[in-house]
Amino acid sequence: MVWEKDEKEKRQEPLLVTRSFLPPLEEYVEMLKPIWDSRWLTNMGAYHEELKKRLKDYLNVSELELFVNGHTALEMAIQSMDLKGEVITTPFTFSSTTHAIVRNGLTPVFCDINSRDYTMDVNLLEGLITERTCAIVPVHVYGNVCDVEGIQDIAERHHLKVIYDAAHTFGEELDGKGVGQWGHASMFSFHATKVFNTIEGGAVAFGDKRLAARLYQLKNFGITGYETVEYVGANGKMNEFQAAMGLCNLGYVDQEIEKRKALVMHYRSRLEGIKGIRLCPENPRVRSNYAYMPVVFEEDRWNRDEIFQALKEHNIFARKYFYPCVNSYDCYKDRYRAQDTPVAARISRQILTLPLYGDLPLEAVDQVCDVIEDRSR
Repeated sequence: MVWEKDEKEKRQEPLLVTRSFLPPLEEYVEMLKPIWDSRWLTNMGAYHEELKKRLKDYLNVSELELFVNGHTALEMAIQSMDLKGEVITTPFTFSSTTHAIVRNGLTPVFCDINSRDYTMDVNLLEGLITERTCAIVPVHVYGNVCDVEGIQDIAERHHLKVIYDAAHTFGEELDGKGVGQWGHASMFSFHATKVFNTIEGGAVAFGDKRLAARLYQLKNFGITGYETVEYVGANGKMNEFQAAMGLCNLGYVDQEIEKRKALVMHYRSRLEGIKGIRLCPENPRVRSNYAYMPVVFEEDRWNRDEIFQALKEHNIFARKYFYPCVNSYDCYKDRYRAQDTPVAARISRQILTLPLYGDLPLEAVDQVCDVIEDRSR
């Protein structure tokens, strides 16, 4: 059903692909008063420590360290393991994943993805391991959890570190186990556009307590004592204003996820069954956070860019996420070829993430789906 003319006219305000969640202003302002009183703005203050404790419980992980953003968290996690050589990762990800590897002086080796859930194809993984391979950095995509058992089996047999980019899987569990429990470390992003945000922010979850001091020191310039600096660290500390926002938002995140779930279910009811449209399969083992609404438009019936443009003409802004693949970026294209990971290259040409956030009206989902259905005729 294409919406009526008066409904079209309501879409004067742009419908963006996402919108940051914010708590009631008065609640956040109240949280700021102790900061004003103490003048303790950063350097692991009271809110920082409280958020760290509460997130360990919420994410169901044993150890966690907070960072100023997700990218720094991933970069520091990799640095903390003293790696040298090649790191196997995926080209179907945000630029941060590969940049964090390269900025640690390591060489990315790209493994293709599977076409079912767009995570690393474990069947191809072992064939990429060489004597120079030191680690694997898989990426949980759109809330789809990697084949963690398969990756763990291969990593253990080849004595490799596993560091997950878990930016898309805040709060998710696999068979009741927090996703951050898999691998040697997992990075979570708390960027403003994520299901849970601290404005900017991130964390590394890990199991080995020996990493705690190293990560703490690396995010604080490598300082290990009043007069000693043992590591080449950086300033990766989360400040008290970010932590206060996180504490406020943590009280609403379950409610936000439930709202997103209702919207995703409505999207699915409208789009499932349309020929040439493919949606991510639901995994009964995963407690989802409904972070994204990815849709693949198969090329024999659809042109993804035409759908993107048609939505834009109705003031609806989807996202080509992820496009292009990392191995075709200008900064990497002289070293890699996108055609070497053909599934990732194809999915990147076909996929759109549709507008999704808790306060998105159900009618807006219908408007998005109406434009897509109209193009299918």
